[in-house]
Amino acid sequence: MSNDTLEKLREEMEDLSELLKRERDELKVKLSLAKLEAREEWEETERKWEHFRAKAQQVGHEAGEASKEIGAAARLLGEEIKEAYKRIRRLM
Repeated sequence: MSNDTLEKLREEMEDLSELLKRERDELKVKLSLAKLEAREEWEETERKWEHFRAKAQQVGHEAGEASKEIGAAARLLGEEIKEAYKRIRRLM
């Protein structure tokens, strides 16, 4: 290999190394933020889950219109939780 070719290869490797280092550093930061965001989302969703469970139990104990209203609220909350779980999966 000629000195020019070898020097060009070294430069390409240095450039690639720098590019990969920057990319790696950016991903590490984003991953840390994603983990934090996922944890925060999880904690909020856990509160919703407890609220959902309470409403679901209440549906069984209430009668008539009250039960329908509680059931509708529980379904809506259940959908919110389902979407939150999807977001958490994407963040992980």
